[in-house]
Amino acid sequence: MRFESLALMIVVMLGMARAPISLAADPYAQLTPPGIQEPSPEDQSRAKMEKEMAKKANQERQADLKRDTDKLLKLATELKQYVDKTNENVLSLEVLKKAEEIEKLAHSVKGKMKGQN
Repeated sequence: MRFESLALMIVVMLGMARAPISLAADPYAQLTPPGIQEPSPEDQSRAKMEKEMAKKANQERQADLKRDTDKLLKLATELKQYVDKTNENVLSLEVLKKAEEIEKLAHSVKGKMKGQN
């Protein structure tokens, strides 16, 4: 009787000791819930392509932002020069046009920074 209890206890302990070894052999066995399949190679390639497209779009947006902010600086400098040439009694039509152009470009830059354009 005592031998049978001892043998049963050894079998149970060996079973418990082997469980971590079998989990270590397949570390992803517990990470994927039952009923959920791994993404197919087609899905993985599509995801990779989408990621590359998003990266390229971000690079183009950044280049647009740089170009537009350079243009904003140029326009602001021109506006300053126009304002310096005027006095309190004269407001040049060129000054108004330049200010409107700056406003539109600044709005466009703001939208691009938010990722809307």
